[in-house]
Amino acid sequence: MNQTQLQALVEQISINTFGKPFRHTASFNPRLRTVGGRYVLQTHNIELNKKHYELFGEEELIGIIKHELCHYHLHLEGKGYRHRDRDFRELLKQVGAPRYCRPLEQKAETQKTIHTYMCTSCGLAYRRKRRINVDRYVCGRCRGKLKLISSQRQ
Repeated sequence: MNQTQLQALVEQISINTFGKPFRHTASFNPRLRTVGGRYVLQTHNIELNKKHYELFGEEELIGIIKHELCHYHLHLEGKGYRHRDRDFRELLKQVGAPRYCRPLEQKAETQKTIHTYMCTSCGLAYRRKRRINVDRYVCGRCRGKLKLISSQRQ
């Protein structure tokens, strides 16, 4: 799907579903990572995530377009256009738009290392995700020296 086909699809959905024209620009934004689409308040344009279209098909894209058009039309009418507003939630139900889009598969989460330090004076154990410079930092309870006990990947 190219830019002109997307623009025509958004305009068609706006007329058929909402009975109102869409007079701004709809485009695919390759920088969108976690959201299906975005309504830009300043320009009134709609940006969509092409990965949702490629992975889930046109049906998912149409749902995202309806969701963003709800933001668009309510904002232009001066009504509540945010997710938490009653006007927005009611319009979503009327047009059958999803409140959230399907999540994209995330990359495998990198393994986290947990560093365990122990105070040489009082024996208090500290577990940290980030390493601590033991020459610079001391125990918060007794101000004793810290010693690295273990570093484990989880």
